[in-house]
Amino acid sequence: MSKRLYLGIAEGGGREVFLSATVPTERSHGQLFLCAVGPFRTRRGANFMRDYGRGNPHCRCVAEAERLAAG
Repeated sequence: MSKRLYLGIAEGGGREVFLSATVPTERSHGQLFLCAVGPFRTRRGANFMRDYGRGNPHCRCVAEAERLAAG
């Protein structure tokens, strides 16, 4: 199985793009992140969500981040 891109959000609000071969769960990634968003099709979409997604009403989900990053 190939690794897919996710955005992890840590307790302090830090955001990190990471690769995972499995769907992130509390058991597998709970020590690192409070939640994970994804999977993303492109790194550009994941980076857009990381950098501009917080509180942005135009970037609420993976599909919107991918579309905004491409344009």
